[in-house]
Amino acid sequence: MKQQEIVIQNPTGLHARPAKVFVNIAKGFQADIRLFHGEKKANAKSLISLLTLGVESGSTIRIEVNGEDEDAALAALAQAVESGLGEEELIERVAAGAELAPEAIAPEKPEPPQTEPAALPANTIKGVSGAPGIAIGPIYHLKRTEIKVEETFEGESAEKNQLQAAIEQAKGHVARLHAQMLAQNVGSEAAIFDVHLELLDDVELLDAVLAKINQRQSAALAWQSTIDERARLVAGLDDPLLAARAADLHDVGYRVLRILAGVTGDSAQFPNHPVIVVADDLSPSDTASLDRDKVLGFCTASGGPTAHTAIIARALSLPAVVSAGERALALDDNLTVILNGDAGLLIIEPGEDEIAEAKSMQQAGQKLRHEAQQAAGAPAITLDGHRVEIAANIGGAPEAREALKSGAEGVGLLRTEFLFLERKQPPSEDEQFAVYREIAEAMQNAPVIVRTLDVGGDKPLPYIEMSEEVNPFLGVRGIRLCLTRPALFREQLRAVLRATQHGTLRIMFPMVADLTEWLEARALVDEICIELGVSSVEIGIMIEVPSAALMADVFAQHVDFFSVGTNDLTQYTLAMDRMHPQLAGKSDGLHPAVLRLIDQTTRAAHAAGKWVGVCGELGADPQAIPILVGLGVDELSVTVPAVPTVKALVRTLNYSETQALARKALACARASDVRQLV
Repeated sequence: MKQQEIVIQNPTGLHARPAKVFVNIAKGFQADIRLFHGEKKANAKSLISLLTLGVESGSTIRIEVNGEDEDAALAALAQAVESGLGEEELIERVAAGAELAPEAIAPEKPEPPQTEPAALPANTIKGVSGAPGIAIGPIYHLKRTEIKVEETFEGESAEKNQLQAAIEQAKGHVARLHAQMLAQNVGSEAAIFDVHLELLDDVELLDAVLAKINQRQSAALAWQSTIDERARLVAGLDDPLLAARAADLHDVGYRVLRILAGVTGDSAQFPNHPVIVVADDLSPSDTASLDRDKVLGFCTASGGPTAHTAIIARALSLPAVVSAGERALALDDNLTVILNGDAGLLIIEPGEDEIAEAKSMQQAGQKLRHEAQQAAGAPAITLDGHRVEIAANIGGAPEAREALKSGAEGVGLLRTEFLFLERKQPPSEDEQFAVYREIAEAMQNAPVIVRTLDVGGDKPLPYIEMSEEVNPFLGVRGIRLCLTRPALFREQLRAVLRATQHGTLRIMFPMVADLTEWLEARALVDEICIELGVSSVEIGIMIEVPSAALMADVFAQHVDFFSVGTNDLTQYTLAMDRMHPQLAGKSDGLHPAVLRLIDQTTRAAHAAGKWVGVCGELGADPQAIPILVGLGVDELSVTVPAVPTVKALVRTLNYSETQALARKALACARASDVRQLV
């Protein structure tokens, strides 16, 4: 056994972000690793366990390691702590005597709800804007099913089997929510459910539940009490980031408990007419599962604008008011209200004038969307005759059909991960072929770009054995993973190439960083084409890492097209995790550094007679579209609902003016300068 004492230098101690870094490093070693702080100790491979230590800045912790790789483990962990566990810049600023604004360390807590502000009418509740938009309709109170846990005990083996089965079933549910979010092109928000999967795999949590089962508690009672204990400990640390993790714990805990208690179906029966949901709070799972045909928006008594629930609402364009206080819960069902997500207001039993004003605001937005929808089938041509192709990002056959209806001129990104999730073994070649064929036929010969499997350390699959990675975003993912799993890769490529006989399919490789990766992948496609006796198809790569953009002139001599994944390109260029609570606001694809890489890619492609698309979130950003068009991007691939409005916006532009705008943007110093310029 080896041990070492070390001081935590992080300004806010061992809170959520550095704790997660510590856990990920610890998981990479076989040794048993414990962390001691005063009288408390924690399993270093459990995020929940580490968070409950409450380690403050300047505290001394003791790392205790026992196992065959203990020397390497202790050295790696000590080095990580000394380096700052991902918060090096903050530590340096504090050491230099700089004062940190509270928001530089953690998101600011929302102000307490004002239930009766003097400046507001008596029929108005002031909350906080959770997601923009206006909705008018009757209230429906959404309450979770109360689960009564029976204190029966069927024996250790039976209870443990029930627990494991429930956890596995819950993982499947979470994976479906993850896939659902990905299909709606809200990948960054879908990462919320990656956290849920991590919590369901937490070793400390499972050990605590099993220990209670060993003491003759039922699986349901043991699970419920353990979740409640852990959530109270985490929430009690008075850190907004940790409080969010407590909400996530309750969410996954409730999901498993429902399964253990045999509660099936939806926990709520919605009326047959659209409603505005009112609840004490909604979990991320609740929000992602809301039926958009029945729910116009929602208002919660608690919660906050930085919580996962609000993030998902914004991603789904669902108007929301949060932190509205207890008064909202006292309102009767079917009471008509105006939900103003822009201003964070809930107007109770509005008068005719109030309803008229709200409807006017609604209609203005709807008119713009309607006009765009009416012209959706027309091409996106600028006022001076420059055409830009507008395609759709999809995650399955149903979306392909919707894409055509929305006016999409093709599929710029087919995420094939939906075929590989929620299962214990990979899909067969024939199964994949059937899906690719259905999508190809649904698109009626419009081009469909099939991105090969894009998973890895950050998006693991249960049937692919992978070691834990300290930094999975820089690890074996995308094309790197496929090339190390040739059998899996070959089956997918065979399925795609077989489906080319039923439509216009193209192949795109993700995360290509080096020409060698391209050559190896391209050679495999050529080999399979010969095997199947089919003609080769257009093959391109995603520009997601700076090396690919900087070498675009070299790649352009080999590939048929480029598609810029602005989400990852921004993340890797700025070295900022888009989900990082401190950095998310700064991770802007309109940063001049990102724009310069897109410009370099586009110029290199056009010089070689190749085309360039953009399939990241930036492609639907109204402030980014004029600049992307001005940089010469040939295709914008966006979410299905965004297709008509993006087309409409392009038609208002003058290409020569966007070119001048783009040149000015490239000369800017900051993303904020670019947005101000637009």
